[in-house]
Amino acid sequence: MKLDVLAKSDNSIIQKNIISKIRDLINLKNLEPGDKLPSERMLSEKFEVSRGNVREAIQKLEFYGLLKSIPQSGTFVANIGVIAMNGMIDDILRLEEPEFKSLVETRILLELKTVRLASTRRTEADLEMLEQALHAYRDKVLNGEDAVQEDLLFHLAIAKASGNSTMNNFMLIIIPEIITNFQKYHVCDAGLSKRGITDHQAIFDAIKSQDPQLAKQKMKDHFKELYVYCYNLT
Repeated sequence: MKLDVLAKSDNSIIQKNIISKIRDLINLKNLEPGDKLPSERMLSEKFEVSRGNVREAIQKLEFYGLLKSIPQSGTFVANIGVIAMNGMIDDILRLEEPEFKSLVETRILLELKTVRLASTRRTEADLEMLEQALHAYRDKVLNGEDAVQEDLLFHLAIAKASGNSTMNNFMLIIIPEIITNFQKYHVCDAGLSKRGITDHQAIFDAIKSQDPQLAKQKMKDHFKELYVYCYNLT
């Protein structure tokens, strides 16, 4: 499994442009809650962008509760007034890209919770996925290769094992930005990467043994250097 890292600045501009055009379309057509939007194909042709770009914009508006997609039926305006919708979309368009420190703080808070939940809720299938990610990371590091994506895939597997879809979705939202910044700031040197093998194994063992307190402590230990590193950034 691979995580594709997008050119964040270009993608952000495209997404904001599509969201703005969807808002204008809703206003122009006087669409009300429950009304159906044109298909992704029609929107991509109208806006002259890819269907993938349209889908991502729709998913973002779904995340904020402004649209609702129903399989085999289409995408509909959510149950929210036009004035409120326009205000929320304006806020979305004004959102700034989060700074690296904020992303890491958010990630740490999320993962200290998800690792505890994973320790109590994990299934055998979850353990198998975690072990695969664990081995993929170890193999890349021992081969002297960049293992940033494999590292984060291990943590995504923990989020999935937590059984909390909201936390899992939050992780999916912030992970691409974190990958980009890890590569930008060269966070993971060889020493930290090799220590990560031991850290990941300790976290996995705690989850497997269903010990939430130990799992949380091992996750704290794993993030110690990263947390210090971020606060030393100027």
